Amino acid sequence: MSNQTPHHANGHGDYERQDIGVSTVIYFLIGIGVACIIAYFIVDGLYSFLDKRMQADQPALSPLVTNAPADVRHVPRDYPQSVFPSPKLEEDERGQLDSIRLQEEQTLATYDYVDQKAGVVRIPIDRAMDLIAQRGLPVRQGTANQSAAQPQEAKGSTKKK
Repeated sequence: MSNQTPHHANGHGDYERQDIGVSTVIYFLIGIGVACIIAYFIVDGLYSFLDKRMQADQPALSPLVTNAPADVRHVPRDYPQSVFPSPKLEEDERGQLDSIRLQEEQTLATYDYVDQKAGVVRIPIDRAMDLIAQRGLPVRQGTANQSAAQPQEAKGSTKKK
């Protein structure tokens, strides 16, 4: 067996050099570029023709309409707020609900005055739960005496009968 690579009939051992030339590829790419430019101008001319035709076919607006935009295909950024009167339907339900939840979360998690003159403050809910766990629930003085007296009265009244 021979370890030599076989030679092709054309004398080159790696590939055929006559398949395609560089100039052919370059001419093809230039042709595609020219075709794209021509197609762009054709489509642009067609759209401008159709736009002029649509503008000419538009019916006249009623004289009662005062704030109609000149170009009805482009909606202004603040369109619903600037045109429609109140009350309005919700426009961004998720955003509005998210802002309400964030405001509630901030209220529950921060210190603030409820009534500064009376000295009433609001504390975060986590801190309030810790304080209740340490100190216990507050109990009124009158309520504790009444609840202790009621079971004794109930026991005494059942024995007499």
